[in-house]
Amino acid sequence: MKRDLYQEVTDRIVTLLEAGVTPWHKDWSERPGDGIPCNAVTNRPYSGINVLVYWLSQAAGYAKPRYLTFKQAKDAGGNVRKGEKGTPIYLFTPITIEDKKTGEEKSIPLIRQYTVFNVDQCDNLPENIVKGKPVPALNKDERENLADEFIKATGADFREGKGSPCYVPSKDFITVPDFKAFRSKEGYYGASFHELAHWTGHKSRLDRNFKSRFDTNAYAMEELVAELTAAFLCAEFGFNYENNNAAYLGHWIGVMKADKRAIFTTVSAAQKAANFLRGKALVDENEEKEAA
Repeated sequence: MKRDLYQEVTDRIVTLLEAGVTPWHKDWSERPGDGIPCNAVTNRPYSGINVLVYWLSQAAGYAKPRYLTFKQAKDAGGNVRKGEKGTPIYLFTPITIEDKKTGEEKSIPLIRQYTVFNVDQCDNLPENIVKGKPVPALNKDERENLADEFIKATGADFREGKGSPCYVPSKDFITVPDFKAFRSKEGYYGASFHELAHWTGHKSRLDRNFKSRFDTNAYAMEELVAELTAAFLCAEFGFNYENNNAAYLGHWIGVMKADKRAIFTTVSAAQKAANFLRGKALVDENEEKEAA
């Protein structure tokens, strides 16, 4: 019987949500910089659904989110220990098919599953593959200049000290309380990244609209995009993402049970939002270098 990879991933996530657990809510600050999994050989970070799959598998307690294939471990002079169970990752390959209605060719994504192993599951690997680059610890009581510069570089109309966390689409601006009003720095940056995620959906930017895709659940799924985007960014900066999504859990569970591809759609949208914000910051950084 052919495996349904979409259903397998969705079922794992729904099981956790029904238990009141959100897999993207993790204590990233306990291991600064180790929230996003990557290939241990190329150091290329995984993205989209693979980040979520990694968060689902964190119960294994690996010290570093560094993975590689069986062949990569062998080519590096090491080996995967006998009996170790790998972690699935998913890659989408575009294939061309003929539309039965129009007769025209169109491209659709074909999902494929591959297996990778954590460096903790291997022996005899070179130290640079096992450890990667060291990441400095964060001071929990102070603002992070890098994160502040990131927010500024997006170019968003970002108003601190102007009310509760909110993005106002009609006027295209973001408000958050003053930094000192939050219980922690994680709360401040998590809320800021969450609202920035909503900001990316404006028609002048990513033009994200889930009405035709999710109908009456469109806003709930937009909230899931904002949750995931904020979690992705918090993980990169080493912040613990403090989310509050109880009001939407029922909606997410219902949508995912009815639509096995829903989580893939929202995770993809969240990755695009995070990439968009990173792109804004990168442009700003390059402009500064050219002016220097």
